[in-house]
Amino acid sequence: MAKLKTHRGAAKRFRKTATGKVKRNKAYKSHIMTGKSSKRTRSLRKSVLVDKTNLDAVKKMLPY
Repeated sequence: MAKLKTHRGAAKRFRKTATGKVKRNKAYKSHIMTGKSSKRTRSLRKSVLVDKTNLDAVKKMLPY
C-alpha cells in the first residue's frame, strides 16, 4: 500500500504527545489585543489538547 501524505497545514498547527494525544494552540492571539483583557491574553498562551470530537479527523491528517 502507498504511503500516506501528511497534511502540511495540520502539521504546522498540531503536535502529537508521547501518549498519542494531540496538542494545539489557542486561536484569537494574533491581533487586536488591546480589546482583550490581560487574563484572557494569558490564557491564550497555553496550549490545550484537541477535543475528542475532532481527534479522529486530525489523526487522519497526521498519519506518522
